[in-house]
Amino acid sequence: MIVLTLPIPISSNDYWGQRQVWSPKQGRHISMVYVTPEAREYKDSVAWYVRSVGIRAPLAGRVWVDIKLYPNRPQDWAKRAAKDPACWDDTVRRPDLDNCRKVLYDALKGSAFGDDVLVFKDSGEVQEPDEWGARVVVTIRSIVRKSPQQALITEVSDV
Repeated sequence: MIVLTLPIPISSNDYWGQRQVWSPKQGRHISMVYVTPEAREYKDSVAWYVRSVGIRAPLAGRVWVDIKLYPNRPQDWAKRAAKDPACWDDTVRRPDLDNCRKVLYDALKGSAFGDDVLVFKDSGEVQEPDEWGARVVVTIRSIVRKSPQQALITEVSDV
């Protein structure tokens, strides 16, 4: 199991860029999507952090990724909490959890797990802002599944 506390990722709107390039083969301009310099910087910083906590190789195989997103707590949080104790944090500005997930998976690919196609289970939750600031806590676990055929063989041999 790997537990990482990372900065909140950049927006996916800032992660991907788009430009028009001339295609001599097609004889017209085509749209090209690319990873922005800000995205490469975020991915590099995540990879550096993963190595700095002692992870030298990504988890092999299928993984389960759990995300806890902590938005930044605003200065007037106490006033908001007094006005609406149960849901004061609904008004806090934060990134969309799904937007956050895609950028995180791309940044963690190759350093914490092999590829985001190997994420077979995921979960995420927005937490109440606290005094420790904006962050995302990512827990990654290997998924080990028994082969159904192996289970049938075991059951037959037990009889």
